Amino acid sequence: MRLAVLFLSLLAAPALAEGPSIRSLQTQDQGKGWEAVGRIELGDRGFCTGSLIADDLVLTAAHCLYDKETGARLEAGELRFLAGWRNGRAEAYRNVTQALAHPAYVFAPGEDLANVGSDLALLRLDQPIRLPQVVPFVPDWSPGMGAEVGIVSYAMDRSEAPSLQEVCGIMAQRSNLMVLGCAVEFGASGAPVFAMTDGVVRIVSVVSAKAQVEGKAVALAVPLMEPLAALRDAMAADAPRETPGVRVLSGSSGGAKFVKVAP
Repeated sequence: MRLAVLFLSLLAAPALAEGPSIRSLQTQDQGKGWEAVGRIELGDRGFCTGSLIADDLVLTAAHCLYDKETGARLEAGELRFLAGWRNGRAEAYRNVTQALAHPAYVFAPGEDLANVGSDLALLRLDQPIRLPQVVPFVPDWSPGMGAEVGIVSYAMDRSEAPSLQEVCGIMAQRSNLMVLGCAVEFGASGAPVFAMTDGVVRIVSVVSAKAQVEGKAVALAVPLMEPLAALRDAMAADAPRETPGVRVLSGSSGGAKFVKVAP
């Protein structure tokens, strides 16, 4: 499916309002609660955004695992996760020992939308991150049309600190695609999309690509739960055997919050 087809399907969608402002989380206080979002270093090929969903698992976009110029698959050892990266310092630095794209994902550069619904990847870290301030986020079902979500991401023009976009509306939703009224840039691939559920911030989607609808910038995102379940199963099957006698300890709990800023 091409973007032109998507545009036609959105003609009956609500008109886009002005996009949400982007607020930089430059200070420790501003970034409190968002430390589990981090920058993924792709060797010397740039970076993506990812987020912890367990103390040793990072969720991101599948296309981040491929060289965009050659289509070659990056090795897990080329990847590094910088949790809460901000102004030259991270809360934790971890290498990656296992990197797995969704089983249905096939890398294809360009504007073909066939892969958006499976554009998910999981990274297993060489060591768990068990710090009281770095709390993994809980995945949840995707919200419905018109719901408000937020995005925390790094991007090419704001690579040294995360930024929060709130609040983005869900313009359109299909079983394999969400269209968000947010402008995203390169580097935001894999960024977590958050919604508030019962007073708790949860991950409901992952940014796949940027696009335009009637001249307005939007973000294409992956509806999360069903493809994530398939990806978890694939990663468990692909995981190396655990070392006998090693016991996994549970992490701490906590959360982040959205703060609406007056225009």
